[in-house]
Amino acid sequence: MGNWHQDGVRARIREMAARDPERGRPGACTHGYALAPRLPEAEIRAFEESHGIALPVEYRSFVADVGDGPAGPGHGLMPLTVPRPEADEEWAADDEWAEDRLPGRLAEPFPLAAPLPGRIGARAGALTGGTLMLAEQGCGIFVRLVLNGPYAGEVWQIDPDWGGFVPVSPGFRAWYTDWLAGP
Repeated sequence: MGNWHQDGVRARIREMAARDPERGRPGACTHGYALAPRLPEAEIRAFEESHGIALPVEYRSFVADVGDGPAGPGHGLMPLTVPRPEADEEWAADDEWAEDRLPGRLAEPFPLAAPLPGRIGARAGALTGGTLMLAEQGCGIFVRLVLNGPYAGEVWQIDPDWGGFVPVSPGFRAWYTDWLAGP
């Protein structure tokens, strides 16, 4: 279930970029339909070992077979091992990315036994242990990959102001290919 058809994904992203030269699709102005190089197996393994986790197979194989972001849903995939290049302005996703890399953070147990709809406000930070931020949707809404527990491998969205912390996809592959299938 892991391997991706790298050439097919890259061809589809090129097609999407050609259909959106003005970068009008949500998030396209941020990720620019670009894909970073694939991550070497040794780098992925070192990341997993240093954080005491095993990445879900669908996501792990994506960064190994296709690329380490950024083209993807929302404002694009955040890189796994190296912060995104310096930008002119500060971006909330950079802080989320850095927080995820704090010692032990990714290995924490996922704290929810069930989805949590509705306003969660300031509790949001306490709910994201054991998850990896994949992308920012905008307005402080983040998409996160659950790394452990009964929901491991699922993609959840956290919207502290309105939507709570709820599943949006059964896995990374479905979430990403839904984006690829879009206009």
